Amino acid sequence: MAKKLNRFLYILFFIFFCSPIFAENHNFDVWLSDFKEKAIAEGISKETVTKALSKAKYIPKVIEYDRYQPEFYEDTKTYISKRTNKNKVRKGLNLYKEEKKLINTIEENFLVEKELLLALMGIETNYGKYLGKMDIISSLATLSFDKRRSEFFTSELLILLKLIDDGIIDPSILFGSWAGAFGNFQFMPSTIKNYAIDYNKDTNIELKKLEDSFASAANYIKMIGWKYNEPCFLKIELNENIPKKFLNTSARNIKNKKKVKYFKKFIKNSDLYNNYDSLIAGIITPDRDIVPNSKRLKPAYLVFGNYERVLKWNRSLRFALAVCTLKDKFKNEI
Repeated sequence: MAKKLNRFLYILFFIFFCSPIFAENHNFDVWLSDFKEKAIAEGISKETVTKALSKAKYIPKVIEYDRYQPEFYEDTKTYISKRTNKNKVRKGLNLYKEEKKLINTIEENFLVEKELLLALMGIETNYGKYLGKMDIISSLATLSFDKRRSEFFTSELLILLKLIDDGIIDPSILFGSWAGAFGNFQFMPSTIKNYAIDYNKDTNIELKKLEDSFASAANYIKMIGWKYNEPCFLKIELNENIPKKFLNTSARNIKNKKKVKYFKKFIKNSDLYNNYDSLIAGIITPDRDIVPNSKRLKPAYLVFGNYERVLKWNRSLRFALAVCTLKDKFKNEI
């Protein structure tokens, strides 16, 4: 009997202490201890570091979400149709009717179209319905510990701790996306630091409230270069003779841009775009990046400067297309 019990206990010990999860958690604890020292060395108070990170834990689900983002595997038509449907438009219009004075004032103050702000909030959180329930500190710590983008997320976590230390952010409300984004427009800590504003002058930046979140979003997109009433993109149909060098599939850098007039020899029914001849544009064929060795030329888009400014908000070709598509749908309704 004793031998069987010992064998059973040995098996339990082996399963628990030798499992990948245990090893990962142990390695995370070691990393977290080192990170605390780094944060204090960066000038963040020991009290803030200790308190803010007291419940930080490794969340395997965060790594799963990071590896399987819809921007990486959904084709463009599916991605856009899911996020710009009639229900999304209806909800945005209802919010606009309820907050018309606030949203119009922010448009006037920042010279950012109300349709764009409604589109961004709709795509990011479905008008506040999906703000996220993840512990942001643990999410950022998990992604900092992970190797894929450790430098970026370590920087974001340090910025967040500094915002807490300075009394700008209340740590008790830090629940949001798996990637560490927060509020109605899903701001990362660096975005909060650089662009968020206390619009209602209540001494706190509260990005789950409409006044601060709408004004902060308008300030952000304006500061990264958004041009009022300029176009975002045009959907086009390409001829087969277009050189591959003009077909962009990366959101990092739209290359080989030309005036629209130059590209018209590669575009079917090009006379439809005469009004855009003098504008600088690039061409994207977003589905080519999810189908290896694809030769597909559909869908294809001429994208302008404002499209690239939405890319600065979120480095995804499909995200930017969805935002601009929803913006145009609102423009036809408001």
